This record gives sequence, structure tokens and C-alpha cells, in this order.
Amino acid sequence: MSQNSQLVPGPGAMLLGGIDLPAGAWFGWHRHDAHQLAWAVRGVVAVNVGDAHWVLPPTMALWLPAGVEHRTGATSRALLRGVYADPGRCPVDWPEPRLVRVTSLLRELLEHLARADLADPPRLRAESVVFDLLEPVEVMPISLPMPVDPRARFVANALLADPADQRGLAEFGRAARAGERTLARLFLAETKLTFGRWRTQARLRAALPLLAAGLPLTAVSRRAGYSSPSAFIAAFRRAVGIPPGEYFAR
Repeated sequence: MSQNSQLVPGPGAMLLGGIDLPAGAWFGWHRHDAHQLAWAVRGVVAVNVGDAHWVLPPTMALWLPAGVEHRTGATSRALLRGVYADPGRCPVDWPEPRLVRVTSLLRELLEHLARADLADPPRLRAESVVFDLLEPVEVMPISLPMPVDPRARFVANALLADPADQRGLAEFGRAARAGERTLARLFLAETKLTFGRWRTQARLRAALPLLAAGLPLTAVSRRAGYSSPSAFIAAFRRAVGIPPGEYFAR
């Protein structure tokens, strides 16, 4: 799927475009010459940069610096608003992807700028306020590098298929035809994560679209393999930096 949006040109630093995405649709890996703010006006979108994974409800957007290779998709039917900024005229120069909270004011300004009939002076004034409102949220993306060795890959795929699988490496090893120590060594060598840490990341990644869809925390925790909502919240906060209730605040 190629990313073809109708851009609304303006006199300032920004171009804005929008595209409807059906659930499960993904753009292939690509990069832009401009900075991009990826945001879902409605629905939920996801963005991958390397092994890092973000899920974005309408209250969150992701700043992607120019030249960063990424892919974007929809976990539910979504209207993706692409906000593109000329690096030469943009006061924001973050070198890495940054999560940004979309406040009510920022949302209204971005929708205001998407109007094709907006005159130049108010467009320039609105742009300057938008740049002022871009404040990053200090969170860590969910990174899930995949092992290469077929024995470790077998275990990884089993957990991706069922994050609530409670088997340990000894039990997985019997199915993968590898010893517990061998599997532990493979995960650490090939993903730079211990098996326990990798399992946590896999569970949290599986939980993100469920949380974004508004499922009750008890159901999300159970489907992600946690014994209680409090255990899930603690794991989410340790990995991401903020609790799920703050990340997915409506």
C-alpha cells in the first residue's frame, strides 16, 4: 500500500493531508523528506520504526523526523492525518521520534489548518501556535526484536500467537527441541533482551491495541497473560514510563 494523501499547501512550514485507512491496512516501509506528525483524527493507528512500536489513539501523535524510515498502519478503521513540516522552516528539530499529546486545543488547530480555504495570515498564526503546543511525552516505545535462530523463533512466534501462554523456557524447549539454557542464550544474543524481558515486551505490545480500543483493563490484563490488572499496570509503567490510564486517556 502506498501513501498517497491529498495535501493542502500553505504559505508557512506545514502541509496537511488525510487518508482513510481500513482496519489492518499498512503502508510499506518508507521515509519523507519533511518532518511528519502522524495522528489519527479518529480510530487507532500504529507506527513502527525499526523494532520500536507505537500505538496512537486520537489523544497521541508521533513526531517523525525527516528521513526516518517507518511504516504506518491502522489497528481499527482510522482517519490518518499526516502533518508535514519543512525542516528548513520548522522550529522543532527533535532528532528522534517523539510521542506528543494531542490536547483539545492542538486537535482543533490541526483540523483548522486542514481547511483548504484558510487564508494565509490566519494559517501562519495557527502554525506558530501548533509548534508551541508540541510538547513530548516522556515514554519508551515497545521494542520487540525477533530472534533469528529457528528454535528461539519458534518460542517467539508461539508467544506472539498467545501472549498469555504461561510456559517457561524448559517447557518451550521440549517443543522447540532445545535446552532451556540454549534458548535463554539465544534470546539474549539475538534480541539483546532476556527471555523474561522479551516476553514482557510481547505481552505489552499485544495489549496496546486492546487498550486503544477501550477494552476493560481486567480483560486486557487477562488476555496479555497477567494475573491481575495491578500486575499489568506495574509492568506497563516500568516499560513505558507512564501508566496505561494516562497513555490512553480519552
